[in-house]
Amino acid sequence: MKNTAILGLVLVSMGALTALDTSAKEIEKVRPESVGMSSERLERVAEMNARYVDDGKIAGLLTAVLRDGKIVHQSAVGTKSIEDDTPLEMDDLFRIYSMTKPITAVAAMQLYEQGLFHMNDPVAKFVPELADVKVYVDGELEDAKSAMTMQDLLAHTSGLSYGFNPRDPVDEQYIEAEIFSAQDLDDFAARIGKLPLMFHPGDRWHYSVAVDITGLVVQRVSGQPFDEYLQEHIFDPLDMRDTSFAVPEDELHRFLPNHGRNPETGKIEVMRMEEAPETEDILGQCAAMCDYQNVTLFSGGGGLVSTLRDYVRFAEAVRNGGELHGKRILSPKTIKYMARNHLPASIPSRGGSGEQPLLAGNDLNGFGFGLGFGVVTDTTQQGVIGSEGQYYWGGAAGTVFWIDPVEDIVVVSMQQLMGGWPSYRPDLRVAAYQAIIESRE
Repeated sequence: MKNTAILGLVLVSMGALTALDTSAKEIEKVRPESVGMSSERLERVAEMNARYVDDGKIAGLLTAVLRDGKIVHQSAVGTKSIEDDTPLEMDDLFRIYSMTKPITAVAAMQLYEQGLFHMNDPVAKFVPELADVKVYVDGELEDAKSAMTMQDLLAHTSGLSYGFNPRDPVDEQYIEAEIFSAQDLDDFAARIGKLPLMFHPGDRWHYSVAVDITGLVVQRVSGQPFDEYLQEHIFDPLDMRDTSFAVPEDELHRFLPNHGRNPETGKIEVMRMEEAPETEDILGQCAAMCDYQNVTLFSGGGGLVSTLRDYVRFAEAVRNGGELHGKRILSPKTIKYMARNHLPASIPSRGGSGEQPLLAGNDLNGFGFGLGFGVVTDTTQQGVIGSEGQYYWGGAAGTVFWIDPVEDIVVVSMQQLMGGWPSYRPDLRVAAYQAIIESRE
């Protein structure tokens, strides 16, 4: 399918989201020039997406750009899968994987605002399964020099890992423990509690299952099952009606296939759930984040399914200081605290997140981490246009969003390709920012 055909699907930007709902208030769509952006230049976002589809790199993409809380661009490019010529639709369902993490962080910070925990509280206060974890150092286990804190969980300095690297002795134990085959969050914590830490808490930044443990903290502190807590305190207030851990039977037709790259041909292919090679490599078994119907392990680190519309509403509520259409989920002061870089300059990183290496040539150059979000600290070191202070994250299947408090911009883009393409997120940043004709920097 060539650009001319794809662009026939693209510029649906002045009406599609409203069509999804007639009862709740939708985010307003405006002429871009009214908020200092160019209609003509914003077309480059869809044109860039179309090139990825034309080149066979991605089956389809949905993208939205907002400024001042108003939609200035949204587009649908491509098809539902590489094997299905049905055009992608605005209400299609996506695995958002690690874009679950900012939602979990917001849930935790709601409890923080209620005084139910402090940042320096030891995690073991809420998850005693982790009270006696040891640290793996040069082949030996030793006591942790300091307790893992709630701030360590939210900033990925906990010492926990993910099991992504089968050549690492700690990750090897994560793989053997099949942590994502756990029945529920309690079982998950019990398995993690038997594994060593990769480093002493606070010593490094390392992407990990810390946010899954955070979800368990939310569950135990609130007294509600984690999935029910999210529904009551985030999804319902923000009218995120299609965001959940499980896809209802009658909505499976909207749930897009996932894709992976064939290592021999380089071409993208549909991943079958019974095969799911990338998922099995990471998770040990096709369990959580593979079966989206019989869900009992509610992964705060990567388990949610959502739509472009829903995630736009979440991101805009965060950009707007924790409030959307009269429904407040956090204080603006809390949001600003979360979006600050919480990593000291001396802290090294170990283990790519799938985010930071795509935009930074060297470890932590131009990159920091807040509470639930990556933070851009220096665009010149990253080598990509943007703003210092913008915060963001993405998912393993290529989804990405960011919030720019300098330019008052939100960008959300959805696709279903494991690992994505390293060039896509920088390309999207360029396409979005070059459309600004009145900068506020």
